[in-house]
Amino acid sequence: MLFVVSGGVQAVEYRIETVASGLEHPWAIAFLPDDRMLVTERAGRLRIIDEGRLLDAPVAGVPESFVRSQGGLLEVLPDPGFDDNGLIYLTQAHGTGAANTTRLLRARLDGERLADVEVLFEARPMRATPVHFGGRLALLPDGTLVLGLGDAFDDREDAQRLDSHTGSIVRVHRDGRVPADNPFVGRANALPEIYSYGHRNVQGIVFDAENGVLWAHEHGPRGGDELNLIEPGVNYGWPVASHGIDYSGARITPYTSLPGMRDPVRHWTPAIAPSGMTLYRGDQFPEWRGSLLISSLVQRQVRRLSLDGTRVIGEEVLFVEVGERLRDVREGPDGALYLLTDKPDGRVLRVTRADAGG
Repeated sequence: MLFVVSGGVQAVEYRIETVASGLEHPWAIAFLPDDRMLVTERAGRLRIIDEGRLLDAPVAGVPESFVRSQGGLLEVLPDPGFDDNGLIYLTQAHGTGAANTTRLLRARLDGERLADVEVLFEARPMRATPVHFGGRLALLPDGTLVLGLGDAFDDREDAQRLDSHTGSIVRVHRDGRVPADNPFVGRANALPEIYSYGHRNVQGIVFDAENGVLWAHEHGPRGGDELNLIEPGVNYGWPVASHGIDYSGARITPYTSLPGMRDPVRHWTPAIAPSGMTLYRGDQFPEWRGSLLISSLVQRQVRRLSLDGTRVIGEEVLFVEVGERLRDVREGPDGALYLLTDKPDGRVLRVTRADAGG
């Protein structure tokens, strides 16, 4: 189906097609060098799309996830050396209703099964709530991994503590070791994996290689969703500084900004419930090149943020015609955009330029 959206000076025509359907709450998509795609289902399955076809059987050997509410199998990310080593990284909710947490796994994809599965990191402490697991991953130029976490909802005050991974972004080597230059290494009563803190529920994280910066977004409560520039050792304020209010209508904090805490680059009230995020550098949509694209659950759309370096200079709404909660948006190796719809019968959608022949 053909659609048109304003693209600044000129209109942009694009097509949206369904690549795969019948996925149970798909959460993340990744692209392998051999043109296969990997898709996680929050229900605990890892799926393969090969030559445009969703394989019937899920990948074998995936460790069991804690599947309840927002918990389940979350992120998938191929290793930069996948061609040689076949390694991928997964995040999942793990544990039981009484004690659960976010885990980072590494495994080797051997055909249609996982082998050599290792637990690289497990957030501490465990919690008794099935929400706010974070789970998004990004690679930094030095080869380390950053993982966004959540505050487990009931334990938001712990996002200000350095002896807890709650409400933080952590950084580890790709074998799970702690980098020696992490900001709190060697500090008493601080967990060495913590890279930044004061976050509520990180749901998108992207490194901008051209500008050398790390972007992350997170859910607020009622309003106060945030886009942040992430720097090591910085406190991003939650819950003592926020533009959101509690779901009851009560005020969480009287402060939207405090000394010693970093303000968001952009915030949204009413909430958009940001989910995935990609930084577009492709050729199919040159009008969008250099933009952050953020999928939205509540608003059922993608927000395109035009950037000038690290400043947001414009915002545009895309893909409302899909009419479904959007869990992820990624740029594919073909320059197309791929969307995941968050439903029990979810889909992988491909967005191409109308005149690109795709």
